[in-house]
Amino acid sequence: MKVATWNVNSLTARWPRVEAWLVENSPDVVLIQETKQTEAKFPFFELDKLGYEAAHYGQGQWNGVAILSQVGLSDVTRGFGDDDPEARVIGARCGGVQVYSCYVPNGRALDNPHYQYKLRWLQSLADLLARRDRSIHVVVGGDFNVAPQDIDVYDPSVLEGLTHVSEPERKALRSIEATGLVDLTRRLHPDEPCFSWWDYRNGSFRRGWGLRIDLLFVDEALAEAATASYVDRDARKGEKPSDHAPVVGEFSL
Repeated sequence: MKVATWNVNSLTARWPRVEAWLVENSPDVVLIQETKQTEAKFPFFELDKLGYEAAHYGQGQWNGVAILSQVGLSDVTRGFGDDDPEARVIGARCGGVQVYSCYVPNGRALDNPHYQYKLRWLQSLADLLARRDRSIHVVVGGDFNVAPQDIDVYDPSVLEGLTHVSEPERKALRSIEATGLVDLTRRLHPDEPCFSWWDYRNGSFRRGWGLRIDLLFVDEALAEAATASYVDRDARKGEKPSDHAPVVGEFSL
């Protein structure tokens, strides 16, 4: 089973890139973030022609998450069941695995109300995962907008005092792991940066100025069944790419 997470930074702008990537790589399940589309605009028909069922939680010009599956898709949930109006998490059962696609709030600045929203949102995710059925494999993927450790930042001094690296954010990620989950990339690549995001500005991709903020969390048994985890850097190259690259996990299920 091959599972990918990818913040496409507008499915409208990036659809030709996404379509080509799906055809070339044929992942079983894809967790998409920042679709920036309404339900009416989402390419259900085009995805069906490619062999994918899809579930989408859209918000028009902002946010938006989706799950694409070639191995079945059922039991779709959207949001946390609270009054949060932002489309940032969607869940479904795919091939017997419970999956979630997450787009964590950016936080903006440590003194911005959005930062507190980010911490509350991450706590809601941890609470949801703590209540899960432990007999079912789970994959929680997405753009977490947090670099878990200093190794996940090209130069930690550049982000000192900013979001994405603050201790409360990193503690929130550890709370998610404490529900019995494993950061798959770091488990398989303990000493490699494995960056997944590069700013469009200043030639950041060419210079290697990246962050690892796109994560795949899996249960321990699934981690033991993992055969590979990698960042598809080629998807960040070329014309009009997303500023994120897909992160892929492969499992012998």
